[in-house]
Amino acid sequence: MKNIVLIPTYNERENIKSIITAVLELKSGYHVLVIDDGSPDGTANLVFELMNVYPDRLFIEQRQGKLGLGTAYIHGFKWALKNNYDYIIEMDADFSHNPNDLDRLLEACEQGGADVAVGSRYVKGGKTENWPLDRLIYSKGGSAYTRIITGMPVKDPTAGFVCYKNKVLAAINLDTIKFIGYAFQIEMKFASWKLGFKIKEVPITFIDRKIGTSKMSKGIIKEAILGVLNMQWQHITGSFIKHIKRVYF
Repeated sequence: MKNIVLIPTYNERENIKSIITAVLELKSGYHVLVIDDGSPDGTANLVFELMNVYPDRLFIEQRQGKLGLGTAYIHGFKWALKNNYDYIIEMDADFSHNPNDLDRLLEACEQGGADVAVGSRYVKGGKTENWPLDRLIYSKGGSAYTRIITGMPVKDPTAGFVCYKNKVLAAINLDTIKFIGYAFQIEMKFASWKLGFKIKEVPITFIDRKIGTSKMSKGIIKEAILGVLNMQWQHITGSFIKHIKRVYF
């Protein structure tokens, strides 16, 4: 099986070498693709240095300018599908997602019957550490709001630590996924669920970044609030599945 971890970056110089090394030193033999949005701090240069150490397992895609988390993952998904990876995992660069949990997400898909495995803060056994109260309120409130509006049975819909089977991403018309912030995470899970794929939540401990700057903003929160309403409206009107389902000829 070919498994790849996608790590989007923007100014992650302090974390990037450590997170890549932690992932690549795991016994499961993951590959890593970094999608860097032209980080002015030289993040990409450090990745290129490590590529000499891991020439067949570490890759980078460079984009011009800060284009958003969602578009970075879409870029990575397409790259992974083109290169025939069986399992595609997304995670943050800042160690808020523990690399040691990668195997648990992969196992949920390989052996646990899941098509999508979500590293979840809000199922039994999951938790957060070092988060300020306002972030926790936004996150838990946003999760509850999403479940109420959409009916989606996922307790942590904004989670960004996710393993997808190849067939899930291949079934979604990725060009129609339009949100770029946390609403992107909701939209991908909603699309997977509506297409009939099984989503399983795996408890994790999410630790707030210790180095670097959070990318959270009021605009991202607003996008998520309005995005959830828009997705549910499209579902009610019958246009959502037609919108996101990939058509094969």
